Amino acid sequence: MAMIEPVAPSRLRLVAIPRMAAGGRWRTEAMRAVNEPLLLWFTKGQGRITIAGNTRGYTANNAIFIPPGVMHGFEAGPSVFGTAVYFGRDTDVTLPHQAHHLRIRETFPQQELNVMLDTIQRELDSSAPGHDRAARHHLGLLGVWLERQIAKQPPEAPAKTDASKRLVARYTALLEREFRSGMGVADFAEALGVTATHLTRCCNQACGKSAHAILQDRRIFEARKLLSETRVPVSRIAQELGFTSAAYFTRAFQHVTGASPTGFRRAG
Repeated sequence: MAMIEPVAPSRLRLVAIPRMAAGGRWRTEAMRAVNEPLLLWFTKGQGRITIAGNTRGYTANNAIFIPPGVMHGFEAGPSVFGTAVYFGRDTDVTLPHQAHHLRIRETFPQQELNVMLDTIQRELDSSAPGHDRAARHHLGLLGVWLERQIAKQPPEAPAKTDASKRLVARYTALLEREFRSGMGVADFAEALGVTATHLTRCCNQACGKSAHAILQDRRIFEARKLLSETRVPVSRIAQELGFTSAAYFTRAFQHVTGASPTGFRRAG
């Protein structure tokens, strides 16, 4: 059976962070990954962000780069403003291979990034000859800006929980590949060479959620996207996401969202 997915754009685009949460806070807070590089630039407000199963706080003037396929979710309350840069699946910009959380404290690089983002958006909105090439060239400069800011960041001190964080990162990476398979936490733990109890303990330490909660969060996020962006029958969505029955899917969905799949689709 072919995998079903909402149709998603793959081009370069800039999205205001408040707009990302306009369809519901689940669109930013639930664990998910995208298949293109992503830069989050927060200019106002604060909250928590979870990347690869590890949670930390963010504030204004934080730039967070997330590579393709890395699971993440973040709070985007009414006081949070900023821009998300989706680089597109086929971008040729040189970008980091790992996630980075940059706290930009100096005024000049803050202004530099704001000007670059304004310029890219202006070129994307333009009809002048070569506007698309101009936007891509400015995006290349954004890649250079990222490289330089990463080089300036002080190295983080080793933490006692490094082994736990690495395990949780491995879990979320495996989960992102296999969340449709019907695997449970015990199956993931076995694949990672640990016990389910140890995996859950590490997840709770890293992000305050159990391994099962992270798994359900990812599956239900995908379900909500399919329900809101496609007309695929509920039974097919349940099968696609590895639930043993449509009834079990409905119970799990209602437990997380407070609504049945059909009710959620109608409300959207």
